Parts: sequence; structure tokens; C-alpha cells
Amino acid sequence: MDQLGLLFVLLLGAVLSVPIGDRFGLPAPVLMTLLGIVLAVLDFVPNVHIPPELILPALLPPLLYAAVRRTSWRQFAANKRPIFLLAVALVFVTTFCVAAVAHAIVPGLPIAAAVALGALIAPPDPVAATAVAGQLGLPRRLVSILEGEGLFNDVTAIVLYHVAIAAVVSGSFSPWRAGLDLVLSAVVAVAVGLVLGWGANQLLDVLGDATLQIGLSLLVPYASYVLAEDLHGSGVLAVLTTALFLAEYAADPDDVMTRLAGHAFWEIIETLVTGVAFGLIGLELYSATRTASGRWGELLGQAAAVVGVVVVVRLLWLVPAATLAQRLHAKRDRDEDIPMSWRETVVMWWAGMRGVASVALALAIPLTTRAGEPFPKRDEIVFIAFSVIIATLVLQGLTLPWLVKRLGVRADTEREKEFEKELAVRAAKAAKLRLREIEAAEELPEELSEQMLRRSFDIGMRISPAFGEEERREGHEKRVRRLKRDRRIQGEMLSAARHAVLAARNEPGADPEIVDRVLRHLDVRSLR
Repeated sequence: MDQLGLLFVLLLGAVLSVPIGDRFGLPAPVLMTLLGIVLAVLDFVPNVHIPPELILPALLPPLLYAAVRRTSWRQFAANKRPIFLLAVALVFVTTFCVAAVAHAIVPGLPIAAAVALGALIAPPDPVAATAVAGQLGLPRRLVSILEGEGLFNDVTAIVLYHVAIAAVVSGSFSPWRAGLDLVLSAVVAVAVGLVLGWGANQLLDVLGDATLQIGLSLLVPYASYVLAEDLHGSGVLAVLTTALFLAEYAADPDDVMTRLAGHAFWEIIETLVTGVAFGLIGLELYSATRTASGRWGELLGQAAAVVGVVVVVRLLWLVPAATLAQRLHAKRDRDEDIPMSWRETVVMWWAGMRGVASVALALAIPLTTRAGEPFPKRDEIVFIAFSVIIATLVLQGLTLPWLVKRLGVRADTEREKEFEKELAVRAAKAAKLRLREIEAAEELPEELSEQMLRRSFDIGMRISPAFGEEERREGHEKRVRRLKRDRRIQGEMLSAARHAVLAARNEPGADPEIVDRVLRHLDVRSLR
């Protein structure tokens, strides 16, 4: 098997891990990590040859962009306090707690190198957290917090990591310079993200075609990441800024085809890239553990101590932070997402899995310092980092579904249905208001006006069955049965039409491009 064959196996595994995970109630990223571990120990599977500096730029931008598509700037703004406590403060606390313990238990490990170790394993992975949380049916507020934490904690951790690595390589460290680098990195990233977001928004209007617009949406996160990194900014923060800008300003309510096709496209991209990323974690584990030959006891003991610090610090931070957030939430009645019980706090604690960013940062540690000397304790740092990643990802990922079930943490379906009903009312009122405006401008037959008025009611009922008065619901149910019958007949007619058009594709003299264009027209008609 060569590198291309290995990539195909990972892509196939990414597709198959989703239904297998659903069947057995296991997170797909964890299954892909286990697949990577199995492949790594097989003799005929080649070692992975990917430059470490390319892992983050290749994998993170599309994953971050896909995750931001499910949220909004206003949701982040409403949750700025819990996001700050988790994505900034907790990253700092975890980094320095890990650094203190690692410096004490690993002989000869400089404090700057220990800080680099702490920074690279401090941030929980946004992809693992959202994939697992979404699959388990957790309350939306918990999913929002985990998404916000996972998306923003990489910004803090990567800056801390680069500062620590620079201190080890150069042999000098300035706290003021480190603080200035952190601020400048954020400012540059936000500026790049806003400029590219605005530019991409203008270009989307110029392109017009759904295929070209979706193609551009794939290029934009990469451009944002690379440009910000070239200007010494945070590539992660730049991608988040660009994605949030486009989500806020690039949404056209009437561009139905782009929205439907874009959703399907990004679902595919997220599934495949996530599978490859976590398969890569398992594959790289073999390389990371080769240095442990003859030192397994010593290195496993050090790794176990660091794993304990990572897990315990998160719990000790979350308990008082959640309590404080609940009290402030009650006093100020703010519309923010926070854990509302100790059970939800426990689930948040156990969902702190490490992943892609930690792997890339561990592998990107330089081999030598500026003086030409070996990077101090590089092998030990990489081994400990991978031990933390595997322990949190596999152990916590496999046991989180059991923990959620045992604690009885579930989404508030009644609240979700109530919100759906509110949206149904808003949609029906908007449709009815527009109908009144058309009636005022045009003379519509009375029969047509009544028919359109009933359809405005049907719009709300299709969104939420709870919409509407009881006395009108029975009439609507009759119309729904009639509509289903009409759609079934129309569907069979369109199916016959598609078969006839598709059969013409292989006839002599038929232009396949014209046949495909007509077929797309029938496909779009079938979606209505």
C-alpha cells in the first residue's frame, strides 16, 4: 500500500464510521482514531509522510468554517462570558498547571519547553466536541458552549505555544513581548478576517452561480488562514472572523439552490476531513511511541501524571465557574447558555477531548534550537502529548455516551418545539402580510386570495404541527392528505419524465450536456 492507497482507506473509513457509530452509539471521530491505530501497527501500511507545518493549514480551515456555519455572531456575543472562562482563562490555567507538573517530573525539562507542552495539550478539540455532542442529543446550550470553547481556545493555545517555542529556540523570553505578540496576533487576524469576509461577500454577488459560490466558500477559509499566518496573525481567529462575517451578511433568503447545495457540500467536506484528521492521529501515534523503547515505565508514569492534571484541572475549574455563571445568570437574567445543573457540568467536564490541533503542534516542535543543539526533551514532550490525546479522545470519547445516559442529560425538546412554533407564527405572518400587500397593489380573484391565504397558514403548519388554532387544524390535516396525494402523483409523473430524459442520454446524436441540463431542471422541480 502506498500513501494514496492509505488516503483512500481513511476516506472510506470516514464514510463508514458514521453509520457504524450511529448503530453502536459511538462517536465517529473516536472510531477513526482506533482505525488509525490499527493501520499503524500493520506491516504493509506505510508511515505517514506529511510535513507537520502543513497539518493545521490543511485540516483546520474547512473544519472551523463548517462548524461556524451552524452558529452565529450573536450566539457568540451572548455567550462571551462562558467562552472567555473556558477558551481563554482555562487554557492559561491548564497550560501553566501542566507546565509546573511536567517541569517537576521530567528531568532536565526547561520551563519554557514545559509551557509549550502545556499549551499544545490545553485546548479541547472543537471537531471532537461538536461531533460527539451533536450525536448524543445534548441540550443546545451545552452544545453551544462546547462549540464556542472549541472554536476559540485554539487561538489562545497556539499563540502561547509559539511564544514558548520561540523562548526555547532563542534562549530568551520577554513577558511584555509575549503579551504584545498575543494582542497583535488577534488584531491582525480580525482585520484579515473582516477584509476577506467583505471581499468574499462582494465576489459571491458577482459570481451568482451556485456552483461557483460553493467553490469560493471552500477557498475562502484557506485564504484567510494562510494570509493571517503570513502576517503573523492567528490563522484560526481569522477563519472564525471570516466565517462569522459571511454567516451574518452573505445569507440570501431567496437563494434556495445555493443554500441546499452548500449545506450538502459542507456536510460531505466535514465528514471526510474529520475522518482523515482523526485517522491521522491514530497513525501518528506509532511514530510518537517509537521513542519509548526501553523507557515505557518512566514515560507512561510521566504521561499518566499529566493526563491526571489535564482532567482534574478542567473539573476544578468548571465547578466554581459554572456556579458563578449560574448566579450571575439568575441576577441579570441574561440570555446566555450555561450549564444549569451539576449533571450538565459533569458532562462538560468529560467532553474535554484533545485532537487535531494538539497533534499538529506536537509534531511541529523544532528538532534543534537556534544554537544548533537538540530541542530539549522533544521525544518526551511528543510522547506525553500523544498519551494525553489518546487518553482523552478514546477513553472519554467512548465513555461519554454512557455517562450522558447515566446522568439523564437530554435536550429540552419541549423548548425546541416551542421555538419552532414561534418561528412558524413569524413565517406565516410574514407570508400573510406580503399577500395583503400584493392584494393592495393588484386585483386578485377572490378564489385565488382565499387559496393563497390558506397556503400562508399551511406554511406555518409545515414548520410546526403545533401552529394554528384547533378548529383550523382539522381542515389543514385534510388539505395535507390531499397535498400528499397530489405530490405522490406529481412525483410519479416527474419520475417517468426523468427516466425518459435519462434514456435519451445514450441515444445516437444526443448531447449529454443538454440532457443533464434538462435533468437538473426536473430535479429542481422535484424539490418543490
